[in-house]
Amino acid sequence: MIVDLPDTTVSQVARKLVSVREEGGAVALGRVLTLIIVAAKGLREEAIEAANDASREHPMRVIVLTTEPDEQDGLDAQIRVGGDAGASEVIVLRARGEAASNEEGLVTGLLLPDAPVVAWWPEYPPEVPSGSPIGAIAQRRITDASTEPYERGRLSALRTGYAPGDTDLAWTRLTHWREQLAAVLDQPPYEAVTSAEVIGAGSSPSTGLLAAWLRLALDVPVTWRYAPPEEWDHGIRSVTLKRESGDIVLARSNDADAVLEQPGQPSHDIVLQRRSLRECLAEELRRLDPDILYGRVVTEGWTKLDRPVS
Repeated sequence: MIVDLPDTTVSQVARKLVSVREEGGAVALGRVLTLIIVAAKGLREEAIEAANDASREHPMRVIVLTTEPDEQDGLDAQIRVGGDAGASEVIVLRARGEAASNEEGLVTGLLLPDAPVVAWWPEYPPEVPSGSPIGAIAQRRITDASTEPYERGRLSALRTGYAPGDTDLAWTRLTHWREQLAAVLDQPPYEAVTSAEVIGAGSSPSTGLLAAWLRLALDVPVTWRYAPPEEWDHGIRSVTLKRESGDIVLARSNDADAVLEQPGQPSHDIVLQRRSLRECLAEELRRLDPDILYGRVVTEGWTKLDRPVS
């Protein structure tokens, strides 16, 4: 069910939400959090679809906030429940003119009572998420350094703007890579790694984050570089761990698989599926406490890491 509310107010939206639930038999019981999607440059249906899919694991209320300060004053809203909202209830707010100047006021009256708040900027995050009006009321703040505006300096910005509770989906996409590399080092011959190398696409901030994690975790020199776009244009290409007995190489062969090579062993094909937006969002919603490891990677690990090799 979709209900449009043009030229409305937050209080009218709240009342209509209650009546829609009563009429349709939907209830707010079981909602575990409020997810605020801040869509700075217009509505992002892909983000709403990802939230709807993730809501099947994390029932929640989704508030999508778009602001258009240059338009005529007013507030338009849309309520989505039932099949149009997965296991969540979605409230889309389009604030225009003066109404767009008070982001916190627009969402405060629509938050689930006594439930954690998670803020997500699919694109165009504030320089300091925790200092923004929405970020200040959220326990967790999710950004994505791989989206607009893409700049290689975004990785440094993650460090300078970091506060406990922040995370970035460029980091979340590395979960399977980190699991595979940790599993390899948990096997004989248990030799120390002397250095490491990471190669990835120039458009992938995950390349630098993986290098920073290895630098922090192994405390050895880590070199990293971007592959030429004509050779590799998406995500991590390979990781090499150097030991006295020979190199361990984990290299992606396609979007779903990778090849693991180790000294004295045959090559192994490993499933290394690229992660969808829904998977990454669902993973971040599983924890509402600060991701301490991510915080250390973007501060300590990034500071220790040398700049990428040209």
